[in-house]
Amino acid sequence: MIERYTRKEMAEIWSAATKYRIWFEIEAHGCDALADLGVIPKSAAKNIWDKGGSAEFDVERIDEIEREVKHDVIAFLTHLAEFIGEDSRFVHQGFTSSDILDTTLSVQLARATDLLLAGMDRVLAALKNRAEEHKYTITIGRSHGIHAEPTTFGVKLARFYAEFARGRDRLLKAREEIAVCAISGAIGTFANIDPKVEAHVAEKMGLTIEPVSSQIIPRDRHAAYFAALGVIASSIENVAVEIRHLQRTEVLEAEEYFSKGQKGSSAMPHKRNPVLTENLTGLARLVRMSIMPAMENVALWHERDISHSSVERGIAPDTTIHLDFALHRLAGVIENLVVYPEKMKANMDRLGGLHNSQRILLALTQAGEQRESAYRLVQRNAMKVWELFRTQGNAGEGSFLNLLLKDPDVSKLLPDEDIKAMFDDEYHTKFVDVIFDRVFV
Repeated sequence: MIERYTRKEMAEIWSAATKYRIWFEIEAHGCDALADLGVIPKSAAKNIWDKGGSAEFDVERIDEIEREVKHDVIAFLTHLAEFIGEDSRFVHQGFTSSDILDTTLSVQLARATDLLLAGMDRVLAALKNRAEEHKYTITIGRSHGIHAEPTTFGVKLARFYAEFARGRDRLLKAREEIAVCAISGAIGTFANIDPKVEAHVAEKMGLTIEPVSSQIIPRDRHAAYFAALGVIASSIENVAVEIRHLQRTEVLEAEEYFSKGQKGSSAMPHKRNPVLTENLTGLARLVRMSIMPAMENVALWHERDISHSSVERGIAPDTTIHLDFALHRLAGVIENLVVYPEKMKANMDRLGGLHNSQRILLALTQAGEQRESAYRLVQRNAMKVWELFRTQGNAGEGSFLNLLLKDPDVSKLLPDEDIKAMFDDEYHTKFVDVIFDRVFV
């Protein structure tokens, strides 16, 4: 965990104090169920809640005990006994350590996911607001980094919105799959603990029951969870890379907000760098880094081993913390993104109307020309415009249209007025409403 990329709310979920409080709650709820079953005295269950519930667990004391016993759960139970006294003998009746550790991890991941969902909602709201703002802001679409046909900046943002909406659905499913409880004892057969205890703890902790736990919760659940987080991270990078490209000096159609007093370079005072979105690309890599170890955790020896444990102690907090931070950073970037519609239009026009080449191609085929020959007619004029752009840096507005009007092979098939009519940019935005209606239902 790096403080630079950590929000307090998420960090608290993974703090030692929170972890030990969850451990206690699982044990105490278990004692309530055991008391209802007559396994332990009800007075003991009440005493455990009264004394343990008000206790301030000493993390340093637990660490001190663990250095001797070399077992974290035993260290906690030993410290808990210092508060509870004689009734501590009824704590952990029929439990195994994994019952506590795995159920706690489920609680923490569920709580972390709730924060991630809030971050997703902020990103979605920002994307929707800016998409509506720029619904008809025309800009050039690019394939392979090269000018293609016009779109609108709002459509770009609507596409990202739809992607994040899918990511949110996956995250909800991942939360449902990970929020499970296992209180089944050693090897998961309930030999020393009644399944009713598991059901009670699950209800109290807001979890569902793991049907077959084999002492631990199966790790395919966790693999699916971290895979879902990895896809969201890739979506974050998808938006970040788009903004980084748009902020390049030669493009400059949009840029991150550059605040008063902000400096972009220690050496070059003129710099305005896309540092936030570059940072998001890096954070996305950190989130995706957890996927492969989570996948490798699925295959464990027989009913269990602990090869997964050290992995999850690292990836569970780090991945959720990094993704949480990235979501809020992305939301801020989108909310404050500076958009330059006039530069979008100017960049589009630098190629002299080449973005209308398909319209001319289709019109020629409709006029009776074979597609291959029609393609050659359009391309030979288009390449002249490319050469103007290459040598001058700007082909000149209308240069493609002028060349087509002067081409006798084109003119004999298409009247001048029809050719001119095909250079109306609004043609490319006529179904924007349809797209928005599909996305923002």
